Amino acid sequence: MLDSLTHALRTRPDLPAVLGTTRSGAVRTRATRGELADLADRYATALHARGVARGATVGVAVRPGPRALAVLLAVHRLGARAAVLDPGAGPDVLRARLALARPDAVLADAAAQAVAGWARPLARRARLALPDLAELGPVATVGPRLPGCARALDADIRSVVLPRPVDEDGDAVIVFTSGTTARPRAVVHTRSSLAAGMATVTGLVRVTPGRPVLGGTFFVLVPSLASGAPVALPARAPRVLARQLRRLAPQATYLTPPQLRAALAAGARFTGRVWTGSAPASVDLLTRVKRAGAEEAWGVYALTELFPAAAVEQADKAAFTGGGDLVGTPLPGVTAKTDACGELLLSGPAARDRCLGEEPDPWVATGDRAHLDDGRIVLRGRLKDMVLRHAENIYPGLYEPALHVPGVELALLVGVPAGDGDERLVAVVQPGRGADPEALRSALADPLRRMGSARPDAVLMADIPLSGRSRKPDRAATAHLAAARLATGGRR
Repeated sequence: MLDSLTHALRTRPDLPAVLGTTRSGAVRTRATRGELADLADRYATALHARGVARGATVGVAVRPGPRALAVLLAVHRLGARAAVLDPGAGPDVLRARLALARPDAVLADAAAQAVAGWARPLARRARLALPDLAELGPVATVGPRLPGCARALDADIRSVVLPRPVDEDGDAVIVFTSGTTARPRAVVHTRSSLAAGMATVTGLVRVTPGRPVLGGTFFVLVPSLASGAPVALPARAPRVLARQLRRLAPQATYLTPPQLRAALAAGARFTGRVWTGSAPASVDLLTRVKRAGAEEAWGVYALTELFPAAAVEQADKAAFTGGGDLVGTPLPGVTAKTDACGELLLSGPAARDRCLGEEPDPWVATGDRAHLDDGRIVLRGRLKDMVLRHAENIYPGLYEPALHVPGVELALLVGVPAGDGDERLVAVVQPGRGADPEALRSALADPLRRMGSARPDAVLMADIPLSGRSRKPDRAATAHLAAARLATGGRR
């Protein structure tokens, strides 16, 4: 799909490709299809002139948008691989990660270079930090330059002379996931696994040419543009996002659960099919999305190692009465099984090839406990999130769905040290906007009673901390919050 996208963009080059929005929600074109194709060609020429060729590694610190997509298309054309840099990871972690990836070049926009330089004190307030990018490899600027920025990537390009595209399989992208500064961990996708993932998305979303799609991820942009649909990047401010949805009326929308919750709180209305992933999506959230106008509301189960793996529509999730969290039937090509410990293992053409520095492995160990219900995947909690209480192993993910009664925004079960190696099990519940905490406590009484031996020792009402690029609930921070509240006599 990436190989053919640039050619597809040349068809009707005058049509919009990437859309933005004004504060009023009005639609504006950030790049036409022809402009995006020209930019990708120009970047490919510039990278080739810098010696980037098949097998090279290019660090990428460019905000999502037309330039970031053009960079990835250019890197792909040359048969190189892109190592994605996350400014939220911290400078020490990034140094360790890039020491493992060893980039031949680093491409950064002015904002990323400012975070690493003169704007570092301001960036710290936003919890963003980058080391001096020049420590990581030769730096070039993508997009407009600011004082102190490296030379522009395409500064010396007078005419576009494209190298022959690489049409062999090989590494395409490196995405760092976890690990420590001593031992970073990264997922390596090949050109074929990326193509398989995007083909799955295409079949799942069923994009109609010409009608806009809302979403900012790579796996939204490429399949939608290849299918002939313009893609609108979601506004960051919830109120502006609500206006954008009203003006745009997209045929399909992909937002993370935190984005959906914020949009709903701002009064957003939806059209067409709405998809959400990157963090757990409760049946209550999907139901609220449908009540806000969506024809369908889908939860997508996906991992960095395999995107997407399964999907479930709100109606099927609401009808499920078993224990655990139904995330749907494995998508075409995905094989699912569990091992002796109950851990979910996945395989398929879209699975990552390997972890960086390790041998290829066809099976992805998800870290999730699960069982298969007539072929459907039902999650029963994270292996590492197990809470040990009274010598009993309790897996929060098995019970958390029951806490999402109407009016509950988020809910987690966390362990708080209780001495002698034991833990107290605490339910931390975040009320939705305008919800009455006392009414929620009454509504939770029956679900709590049905938990049996896994019934929590305490129930706290509090905002649950979020972390990471996808703003997932942060269990460690929530456990610290619960411990602090209980230590100061927080209400049961």
